[in-house]
Amino acid sequence: MPLVVAINTFREAVRDRVLYNLIFFALLMIAAAVLVGQISIGIEKLVIINLGLTAISVVGLAMAVFIGVGLVYKEMDKRTLDALLAKPIRRWEFLFGKYAGLLLTLAVNTMLMTLGLGAALWYVGRPFSRVDASILVAVYFIGLELALVTALALLFSCFSTPMLSAVFTLALYVGGVFSADIRSLGEMTGSPALGAMGKVVYYLLPNFHNFNVIAAAAHGRAVPASLIAANTAYAAAYIAVVLLAAAAIFSSRDLK
Repeated sequence: MPLVVAINTFREAVRDRVLYNLIFFALLMIAAAVLVGQISIGIEKLVIINLGLTAISVVGLAMAVFIGVGLVYKEMDKRTLDALLAKPIRRWEFLFGKYAGLLLTLAVNTMLMTLGLGAALWYVGRPFSRVDASILVAVYFIGLELALVTALALLFSCFSTPMLSAVFTLALYVGGVFSADIRSLGEMTGSPALGAMGKVVYYLLPNFHNFNVIAAAAHGRAVPASLIAANTAYAAAYIAVVLLAAAAIFSSRDLK
């Protein structure tokens, strides 16, 4: 049954014109990167990869947040959730199905944008080599990041409105990007209390900083296998905790 929900969620997302607009915007940014790269003599590869991966990350983040926050709320608002839950499906199965459907949508769109980036590099005569594997690793890390953001958006959508859910999700994302800086700031104050508070915030917030290897990919530097394994395990564990929390909240809600 979760598979059926996932497929239906994917179909609904594919019919949403907003997705096509976002993909078009990403491909437009990649095309602009080609033009800027041709002007920037000697660093066109650096510019194209930087802007291309940034476009994939920003557009993917927009999809994850603004679609994820409405996954559950939309069903409750249209009162279609009552009919769905009247069938032999548990609430957590419905929730996980929605999550899987949006993940599939993000994966397909990220793949299309990655192909666009590859086409841009090919167009400027950039021969592909083994160092380009770091670009695929960067895209993989972006995918992990989007999976985590989607889980957070789904969690907030279980008990809040889409607008507040989007604010909460984006706030956690920004906080997660700068979590290491927050810890460092607490240590710099010299106060044991603020230092301890900074560490608590650092470990509670999702650490999005470690997922950003765009600069390494642009410069052709290899990403350590240990970092790939650590990020994969971290994302899987954090997503599992968030989804379990979302399932617990959603299962305890009175939907009448």
